[in-house]
Amino acid sequence: MRLAALLSVMLCGPCVLGAAVAQDLPARAVDDTDLGKDRITIAVGPAITPRYIGSRDMTVIPGVAVQGQVAGYSFSTQGTSLSVDLIPDDGKPGWKLQVGPILNVRLDRTSRIGNRQVAALGDLKTAWEPGVWAGIQRTGVVTSPYDTLSANVTWQHDISGAYGGSVFSPAISYATPLSHKDYVSLSAGADHVGRRFGAYYYDVTAPQSLASGLRAYDGAGKAGWKDWNLALLAAHTLRGTLTHGFGVFGTIGYSRLLGSYARSPIVADVGRADQWSGAVGFSLTF
Repeated sequence: MRLAALLSVMLCGPCVLGAAVAQDLPARAVDDTDLGKDRITIAVGPAITPRYIGSRDMTVIPGVAVQGQVAGYSFSTQGTSLSVDLIPDDGKPGWKLQVGPILNVRLDRTSRIGNRQVAALGDLKTAWEPGVWAGIQRTGVVTSPYDTLSANVTWQHDISGAYGGSVFSPAISYATPLSHKDYVSLSAGADHVGRRFGAYYYDVTAPQSLASGLRAYDGAGKAGWKDWNLALLAAHTLRGTLTHGFGVFGTIGYSRLLGSYARSPIVADVGRADQWSGAVGFSLTF
């Protein structure tokens, strides 16, 4: 699966946590578990997230996330993203290469912006971002034959005519079952964006400045590291086991905007560079 840390945060609203978000939900128990078996996990619950990336205002949104494996091929939704691993998993400990397509729908500042001045800049277009991801995963690292250490990179490009650029995101994640019923994961990542992305989402033109009262800004129209992010997930099964049961989960994520993106007036003047998100909910694995 794509590893960015909050697959289970279920951010289906206007702000996907940068690169925020996706380690697979509880799909590993211990001892005699067959990790190669087919399975699907569905998670539902409320999430709290900034109204836009860089906002200081929070909103609560509903969400649904799905992660599964069929005939060894894995798939997952991650907020408004869908990714597939085209290399089948045999369920055995050891090294595994991962590669596949990903499609993301970027909804940042398309609606429900909240802040009056940022809203006066105008709604942005929905960005459709197909791409590819690749990584490597080690199963059986420290705590058991089923803990995992993963690293991957993702490349996505807007084809919808919104900003017309690309986003490159490396990530690393460690996850471990603590028992048949308990699971935790910790992930870290970052986002590198092109100049078109920065100019589209973070610059303020002179007409926009006049309409909003925000100062004009053209410093974000260059390629660079937009943010780094961390995420923690914990899950507990109430009935059954991690691979087949009903449970609860909680997640928390943190992202820090960097450099010229953090200095944008939509962040520095009326928002904030520190971004927090979280979710709680129920999960069903079958």
